[in-house]
Amino acid sequence: MKLYTRHGDTGQTTLVGGKRVMKDDIRIAVCGDLDELNAHIGMLRSFGVPERELNVLIRVQQLLFHIGGELSNPDFAMPSHLTAADIAQLEQCVDMLQKETPEPETFVLPGGCTAAAESHVCRTVARRAERSIVAMSHEYRVEPLILQFINRLSDYFFVLALNLNFITSIDEKKLYITCK
Repeated sequence: MKLYTRHGDTGQTTLVGGKRVMKDDIRIAVCGDLDELNAHIGMLRSFGVPERELNVLIRVQQLLFHIGGELSNPDFAMPSHLTAADIAQLEQCVDMLQKETPEPETFVLPGGCTAAAESHVCRTVARRAERSIVAMSHEYRVEPLILQFINRLSDYFFVLALNLNFITSIDEKKLYITCK
C-alpha cells in the first residue's frame, strides 16, 4: 500500500465515514491538535519517566487516539472509549503526584529536567486542544467527558512536570516580576 494517495492534494481530506472536507475544517484542526499532543507524549515517554507514569502516558495516548477518531466525525456513530472511570483514574494520578511533590509557592517557569520541560509542552498543547474542542462544540456535538478529560489532562501534565523536577532534585525557576 502506498502512503500517499494524492486525494489531499487539493486541500481536502476524508473524515471517518467517508465524507470529504477541507483540511482547515474545525474537526481536522482538533484532530491535528490531539495528534500533536500524542506525539509530544511519545517524546516525553522517551525522556525516561518513572514506570508508573509511563503506564499512565501510554493509556492517555491510546485514549487520545480514540478521542480523535470520535471527534473526526461526530455524525458517524462510533463507540466511545472514554469513560467517567478514565477521568477518575486521571484525577487519582494528579492527587498522588500532588501528595508526593511540594506545592510551588508562586508561579513557576516551564523548564527543568528534559522530561519536565516536555511535560510543560504537553500541558500547553493539551490546553490548545481543549480550546479547539470547545470551538468545535459550537458547531458539533462533543461528548462532555472529552472536555473533562482534556481539561484534567493539562492539570496532570503540570503536576507531572513539578514532580519530575522534584525527583531529579532540580529547583523550579520561579516567576518574580519587578517593575522599576
